[in-house]
Amino acid sequence: MGKKLKIESVDIYKADIELKEPFRIAIMEIGSAMSLFIRINTDGGIYGFGEANPTWGITGETQGINLAGARDLAKLLIAKDPLDIEERKHELGRFLVRNSTIRSAFDIALYDILGKAAGLPLYAVLGGGRRSFWTDNTIGIADADCMADKAVDFKKQGFKAIKVKLGTTKEQDVERITKIRKAIGDDLPIRIDANQGWDYRTAVSTLRALEPLGIEYCEQPVAHWDYENMRRIRQNTSIAIMADESLFDHRDAYKLAAMGCCDFFNIKLAKAGGIHNGLKINAVAEAAGIKCMVGCMLETRLGLSAAAHLVSARPNICYADLDGYISLKEDPILGGARYDVGEITLPDTPGHGADVEPDFLARCERIAIE
Repeated sequence: MGKKLKIESVDIYKADIELKEPFRIAIMEIGSAMSLFIRINTDGGIYGFGEANPTWGITGETQGINLAGARDLAKLLIAKDPLDIEERKHELGRFLVRNSTIRSAFDIALYDILGKAAGLPLYAVLGGGRRSFWTDNTIGIADADCMADKAVDFKKQGFKAIKVKLGTTKEQDVERITKIRKAIGDDLPIRIDANQGWDYRTAVSTLRALEPLGIEYCEQPVAHWDYENMRRIRQNTSIAIMADESLFDHRDAYKLAAMGCCDFFNIKLAKAGGIHNGLKINAVAEAAGIKCMVGCMLETRLGLSAAAHLVSARPNICYADLDGYISLKEDPILGGARYDVGEITLPDTPGHGADVEPDFLARCERIAIE
């Protein structure tokens, strides 16, 4: 048996990457991806990388909040065993009860180390197999004609499904989907996401109007706390309902399943606090007969690679919404998940397989915790 690994230091990198264009959803508009990269270094020469991309309107975090949290979380890990993920996650979660996004970055880095120490790709460490799969591509809220043009472009590129952000008024949202469906024809699935933008009446009225237009599912039609009305919406439309902002951890998953609020779960590592809780959410889903999707914020291919390994390892995860990096002006990631239009293929390298270009890191503000 080899020498036990010990965490020697943690590097925190402040990484700002501009978007190709502003991205608008019902509750906020985003102009750039203000991420943090976390590198956990061990005394055995093995290191792991994680990423946090905060979305203030959903998780309540900003880059500044994550930076402050990262300093304290890093101090908790020094001299600890990185392979005892259960204990490390307990320590991190006990210290920061909320702040799921920054906790997810540490979680991803720890799983990266675990894979490298085992000499296995992350999907294999999680007990799963390697499978290729497709992500959709997302259209932010804009003028209906502009959104329809974008949908046509995505179809021409070869994407097999299109996700459309809604959550304004019934009239505007129905116009958007009507024009998109007319522009792309009937063969391409449309997935919609209201991002909590509707109340109960607007949700039911809008979804009923959209029923003839071939909608695959609707994400988070009402406020994250409004479980009862989500359940009622599900009962009053034929369009499947997916929980997103209502679902952070496995306890939320249990409540949503028990109340019959939704047909699908959207697992995002930034909401779940990482892979560790993502696995728990999927286990609850399987027990309840609920299929899952793994979604994203605006992570680079590093964060998306970790999420892709979770998709690959669990067949109950039947949808992927891992298009975040497509919106970024820059791709500073080496290795990791490969994208052929929307088809994602994972490497067989140990860990999640993604690293950050040294030249990019050299441009980032760095904080070292030893």
